[in-house]
Amino acid sequence: MRHAWSGVRASAVVVALAAVASSCSALGGSSEEAGDDEVVLVVHNSFALPDELIADFEQDSGLTLTIRESGDAGELTNKLVLTKSDPIGDVAFGVDNAFASRALEEGVFETNEATWPAGVDAYALDGDLDDVLAPVDNGNVCVNVDTTYFEERGLQPPTSLADLADARFKNLFVTPSAATSSPGLAFLLATIAQYGDEWPAYWDRLMANGTRIASSWTDAYQVDFTQGGGSGDRPVVTSYDSSPAFTVPEGGTESTTAALLDTCFLQVEYAGVLTGAANPGGAREVIEWLLSAEVQAALPESMYVFPTRDGVELPAAWASYAVRPTDPKTVDPAEIAGRRDAWLQEWTEITTR
Repeated sequence: MRHAWSGVRASAVVVALAAVASSCSALGGSSEEAGDDEVVLVVHNSFALPDELIADFEQDSGLTLTIRESGDAGELTNKLVLTKSDPIGDVAFGVDNAFASRALEEGVFETNEATWPAGVDAYALDGDLDDVLAPVDNGNVCVNVDTTYFEERGLQPPTSLADLADARFKNLFVTPSAATSSPGLAFLLATIAQYGDEWPAYWDRLMANGTRIASSWTDAYQVDFTQGGGSGDRPVVTSYDSSPAFTVPEGGTESTTAALLDTCFLQVEYAGVLTGAANPGGAREVIEWLLSAEVQAALPESMYVFPTRDGVELPAAWASYAVRPTDPKTVDPAEIAGRRDAWLQEWTEITTR
């Protein structure tokens, strides 16, 4: 997943995340085959947890945790499928519900046979009858608006997917590419959930209304969005339901952005033991750790996602400003697996005309 933060605090957070990413990269990279005292965790490139949590895991388990980044959720899934006969690690985190069915069909993961903490099973993947993939975190991809932009101009912001194609909001919306971005694909799936087989006509209207396609969430939010911390000119963007918690000015009491809760698509990220893992026991310990109260509590401020475990206290800003949809849009994972490539091909044709 990709997530938003305050324009006021953007520089500080980017520096902090860069430091965390650097430390994770340092742990990864090529290494010898994992031994009994090493466990290799393959992740997407947005994985980040505090160094002290990683150190605690290593001390408590007696294992050395090697972390290998493998692109975004789609790239990660593709790599795991292509290397399933000679897995590149012991355990993987970051395959989401848009890609998980493919990984299951290809036999990438083995049965975990673990007992999950309370609440986690509510996010189990439909069709995963053996509980192979453990749901670690979740978040909703939602259209976000810069509320100050519309207030300053005395305008009403959009409230629905239909509004984004309305002439009142021409040239105001930016979304990441569905072909290269996990939230971009989630937004495409939201439109498919809303419009069914008529989604191409909706996208024709979106593009005719001046929708901009960015290559990544970072470009869409940080560069093009008017509240992204730069000099963007688009006050409507695809981001997350957690994003408004990061756009509260220092000393302020209200967020400068809002998530449109009628536009959201639920994303869940999973962890699983890789078939043929050199250290399957260590892999299961990693999954237990990812579902532990300590790691689950760190997820909001480390990766800007919600925990799946019940009873985890959220940061104060999240409790106040990260409002969640009660009925997010979904698409059957089996349908995604069967039609994703065709959908993306048609989406690409529409958006590049």
